[in-house]
Amino acid sequence: MYVNGIGFRAIERLTGVNHNMVINWVKEVALKLPDAPEHSEIPAICTSR
Repeated sequence: MYVNGIGFRAIERLTGVNHNMVINWVKEVALKLPDAPEHSEIPAICTSR
């Protein structure tokens, strides 16, 4: 739900789970995710006239 843009307090209202517990769950899962890959190239920017 959080990833889809629902706020912590809205998740609390929908699930009945305290928002602090939801925040802790999100933090716990985030620590298990791999780091974002580093981009070694800078993308070219195209401008149309």
